[in-house]
This record gives sequence, structure tokens and C-alpha cells, in this order.
Amino acid sequence: MMLKGKTALVTGGRGGIGRAIVSRFLREGARVYAADLSPEGSLAKHNEDGSIFITLDVTQEADAVAAMQKVGAESGQLDILVNAAGIEIEKTIEETTLEEWNLSFAVNVTGTFLTSKHALPLMRKAAQGTTASIINFGSYDGFIADPGLAAYCATKGAVHALTRAMACDHGPEGIRVNAICPGYVDTPMLQSFFSGDGSGGGGKSIDQLQQAVRDVHPMRTYGTPDDIANLVNWLASDEARYASGQLWVLDGGLSAQVQQMKL
Repeated sequence: MMLKGKTALVTGGRGGIGRAIVSRFLREGARVYAADLSPEGSLAKHNEDGSIFITLDVTQEADAVAAMQKVGAESGQLDILVNAAGIEIEKTIEETTLEEWNLSFAVNVTGTFLTSKHALPLMRKAAQGTTASIINFGSYDGFIADPGLAAYCATKGAVHALTRAMACDHGPEGIRVNAICPGYVDTPMLQSFFSGDGSGGGGKSIDQLQQAVRDVHPMRTYGTPDDIANLVNWLASDEARYASGQLWVLDGGLSAQVQQMKL
């Protein structure tokens, strides 16, 4: 087991990708805290999986402080932090309200900042004699852009820059910081995109849009939460002791192409 004896906290731990990460960490022997707004999360269900649930609104500093105090009291240190909580608003900047813009940054960027900031004292303890690992969630949309996702793209570009800065600042303390940059992954967020105005579907059915997304990938499929969890698990493990400050694109070859299909 790659994570035996380690303690991990996953924000968005009851979402599609977050649940997959929590499950993989548990199988690898970690003690796992799943932090989210509710035990059900975006999948509207709750299965007892052996993780420890923490109610956490990542936009609220008091919640971040309380979450880390609980981890500290129960586990003494934190080896792995995964900042997987995120939202997506499907609008151009002209259509986006200031409230929506601020909410996007509050969840996707400020949330990453707050949980990381208050996790650092616990992670320094974990890094003594080894390394601790922070894994943020960027996106291939932080490099290139899908239409109608202006605020989302902006937040992911910010997470990419923050990841590099954190890696430089805290590498000397034994804390590695990386970002996963997924493409299309089969989650509730993706299904919402298919059914929303931002998809630019032009009257196509959801099935037609899903197939169009598969076809535009060189591998002719989009990802699953388990695909993402596999890479997160490696970055969290001691096998990745020399990996830090990097943006790991996992998109089935989508962004390797010269031109993207507009959906």
C-alpha cells in the first residue's frame, strides 16, 4: 500500500473526482478526511467508506482553521492535502455578474489558498525526514480556453501560478506542491456542462454532445474520476519525492491537437 501510515485531507471529497481520490487513498492505507459542504456532496448520496467527514466551506477561513484543528487533534500531522473543491460557471465575461465572478475565485482560488495556508503547520511536521504533498486542481482550461467559461478559465490560470509559487516557497521545508490539470472527466460538473447553455450544443441531444466530446479526443474517450485519482495517488506517494512545482495535464491528448472542436 503506497500511502500506509499517512494522513490525507481532500476538499470536495464528496464530489465526483473527490470521492474517487478518497476511495483510492483508503485502498492505499491512508487515514482520510473527506471535506465538503455536506456528506452527500454533488452526487447526492453518501456511502460509508471509512473516511472521516468534515464539513468545510472552502471560502470561509474559520472553516479551514477548524478543519485543520480537527486533523491536528486527531492525527497530529497532515501528509497530503488535495484541493479538489471547485465550481464552474458557463458564461462569457459579458454575461457573468460580479457576484458570480467573485464566487468563482472564492471557491477555486481563495479556497485553495485558505486550506493550504492553514494546513502548512501540520504538513511541516509530516515532512520531517520525508516529504509532504499538496495537490491542487487546475485544468487544461488554464492553458487554453473552452468557449463560455471565462471565469472558470481565469481561476484555473490563477491556481497554476499559485501552485508554482507555493512549490518555490515551501520546497525547502520538504513540502511538494503540484497541480493536476484534467480535461473532460465524467463528473456531475461535466454532465451539467452538456445540459447547459455554455456547451453551445445548438439543439443537439446530450448523447450527441457526449459522443462529440469522445470523438474529438485522440483517444476517442474522456476521462473518469479514477483516471484522475491514479495520478493524484502517485503524486501523494513517496514515489513522487522529486516531483514538485509542475502542472500535470491529464486530458487524453486533447490539448496536444492544433485545433479544438467547439461544442
